[in-house]
Amino acid sequence: MPETQREPVPRVDTGELDVAHAFLEFQRHCVLKKAEGLTDEELRRPMVASGTSILGLIQHLAEAERYWFGYHLAGAEWSADTEFGMTVPADRDAATVIADYRAAMAGSDGAIEAAGHPEAVMVTPVEGVSKTLRWVLAHMTTETARHAGHADIIREQIDGATGR
Repeated sequence: MPETQREPVPRVDTGELDVAHAFLEFQRHCVLKKAEGLTDEELRRPMVASGTSILGLIQHLAEAERYWFGYHLAGAEWSADTEFGMTVPADRDAATVIADYRAAMAGSDGAIEAAGHPEAVMVTPVEGVSKTLRWVLAHMTTETARHAGHADIIREQIDGATGR
């Protein structure tokens, strides 16, 4: 089966921060691409036993962006009550969830730019250890890529679209 959504990986090679950020942006784009052209019902449709949907993945990633880049890296407020759930409330439409992810990405990009260097240390430590921007970028790229893979499978089950 030909890959109908295939795009090349980034060709950026101008510095550590540029490369790391480009690959994170690529993975984010891969997740959003899986939502393109689907109805609200299709975006919410769980296609695996865990109940995961494309829209749920997007909601979860928006929260993760804010948690790692906003709270840990930049020191923004964070509520311990915030849930990293993948079940999107029925009264939250798909356009709102996707717009929220885009806003979270923009906020994260601002935090990355403000930090300015891979060696920049996060404001809020993880288990008592302040990690670097390099670590946060690697962690979020891995997290996003993992969920992009989930979205790939779900999308293929919905309508046969494949590719990264």
